[in-house]
Amino acid sequence: MNTLSLITIPAFDDNYLWLLHNGANAIVVDPGDAVPIQAKLKELNLKLEAILVTHHHADHVGGVDTLRNATGAHVYGPAFEVIPEPVQRVGSADTVSVLGIDFTVMEVPGHTSGHIAYFHKGSNLHPTPLLFCGDTLFSGGCGRLFEGTPAQMLKSLSALAALPEDTLVCCAHEYTLSNLKFALAVDGANADLIAYEAHCQAQRKSGIPTIPSRIGIEKKINPFLRSHTAGVMASVEQYNATAKAATDVFAALREWKNNFR
Repeated sequence: MNTLSLITIPAFDDNYLWLLHNGANAIVVDPGDAVPIQAKLKELNLKLEAILVTHHHADHVGGVDTLRNATGAHVYGPAFEVIPEPVQRVGSADTVSVLGIDFTVMEVPGHTSGHIAYFHKGSNLHPTPLLFCGDTLFSGGCGRLFEGTPAQMLKSLSALAALPEDTLVCCAHEYTLSNLKFALAVDGANADLIAYEAHCQAQRKSGIPTIPSRIGIEKKINPFLRSHTAGVMASVEQYNATAKAATDVFAALREWKNNFR
């Protein structure tokens, strides 16, 4: 069996749709738009085997019905969210087996109340660990809290940060440069962050996506994974002097980002 290839497919203004294939069969993650997926499947002569959905927002599920109806692909999605039926509901510690590999389902509420992620620990078909995390973790940032609480998001991000450092972070948006602008305002003395921002600027100038990132990188540069560090805590205290407990610091950091320009 062929090893698996990962493709980043741009959609809308700043979305990324993910396609994983073995040269014959494929899966897609969070297909908000069917058109670019159908074009790539046709270009590479691939049969769509499955669709993995992380949460219910339209820019992640908008193409599900079209793709399912056209290909018969099996749809997996979060147990507790409204997404297009029929769908196999999955939750914490469930296993999704596709393309000869296994993904462990992680419940990561915060952005939405039932958000999930899919983690592959690595195998002979794809040696590098893979994380499809939707809008929970971004490079340099995290999703807005539309339905969940700061405590939920902090717990979710902590679980993701505990994954192997070489894990590819396959998030769903090209928000990296704006995230890093905020990160530098919070953690401007961070040499890893300064270097990473320069790298990402060069990537975008060349028209190259900044993602996938890696868990190890995010732990060094992402303020939302570093809200427990002295530097980030000191910055947050300047924004909100009442934020002392870990959850309060994280909540203040997220609020600061919401209002940052």
